[in-house]
Amino acid sequence: MLPLLKKELSAFFSSITGYIVIFVFLLINGLVLWVFHNNLNIIDSGFAYLDPLFEISPWVFLFLVPAITMRMISEEKKTGTIDVLYTQPLTDFQIVAAKYLAGLILILISVLPTLIYVYSISSLAVSAGQTASGATLAGLDSGEVFGAYCGLFLLAAVYCAIGIWASSLTENQIVAFLLSVGLCFFMYLGFEALSSFSGGFGLFLSNLGIDSHYKSISRGVIDSRDIIYFLSTVTFFLLLATHKLQSRNWK
Repeated sequence: MLPLLKKELSAFFSSITGYIVIFVFLLINGLVLWVFHNNLNIIDSGFAYLDPLFEISPWVFLFLVPAITMRMISEEKKTGTIDVLYTQPLTDFQIVAAKYLAGLILILISVLPTLIYVYSISSLAVSAGQTASGATLAGLDSGEVFGAYCGLFLLAAVYCAIGIWASSLTENQIVAFLLSVGLCFFMYLGFEALSSFSGGFGLFLSNLGIDSHYKSISRGVIDSRDIIYFLSTVTFFLLLATHKLQSRNWK
């Protein structure tokens, strides 16, 4: 499985794809959070917090993650190289897992540079909080920031698993991309929207969606129920992708 993982990562960074993904993520977040005047602009808000980053990132990932995953299996099917993978000493799940981990690593690399925002905002908060006596006011809530980053990573992990499954369904990358975007959007906000029309089932439907768990963990409270939700959702879609690959044996 490790050679396949290395091959996928090499494919990303030997072409312009990996660099574009990282650049686009950082560019959009940088412009919205620091340059464009809007209600998400951190400087305009006058508060030392990173909430705007974690509000906009799920929407950026909604398109960026499917763009990463759309080719992973669909391109193998289209070019016929999937048959070569089948001849390797790999199980179908290992093929899916290697491609999933490659996408997840690229996402993680995209997120890591945003840690400079934590340092910048903490520095601004300390600087702005200087008093006449030289004392400083507290900056960022480190617990909340840690929880928010955990929530963002877990959300991206679900998006990535959905994208891998969508890619396993078709040879067409565009179809895989659109299917992945639609399903990620539904998982993020669809259940939340349905819960408002479901009376007594509202809480149950809300808990099926990503949004309520993402908001919960982003408050800095690491709840085992939220962790279980994300991990089980990732596992579910990876098993669906594996099942799709195994279906070739039924023909």
